[in-house]
Amino acid sequence: MKRIIVDYKNLNHALLNLLSEKFPDNYGDDDVISFSNANGDLIEAIEIRTEDVIYLVKISKKMKEVIRDFKEDDTFEGLLDKEE
Repeated sequence: MKRIIVDYKNLNHALLNLLSEKFPDNYGDDDVISFSNANGDLIEAIEIRTEDVIYLVKISKKMKEVIRDFKEDDTFEGLLDKEE
C-alpha cells in the first residue's frame, strides 16, 4: 500500500471529507503518529486510509498553537492574524 505524507494545509476536498468522517469530534493524542523524516525531524501526523493509499496528514506546531489559543481566547479572528 502506498503512503503519502501531506500537510494539513494542502488537503483536497475528498481528503477533508475523509478526515471529518474519521474524526467527527476532532482527533486525540491516541490518534497521533510520531516518526522521523529523512532529515531526522520529528513529524506528528494523523492517518487517513483509502482503498489503495495511506495518507499521513502532518500536524504542525502552528496548528496546535492556533487550536490552543482559540480555546484560551475564544476569538477565532484574532488567531488567523497570528497564523500569518
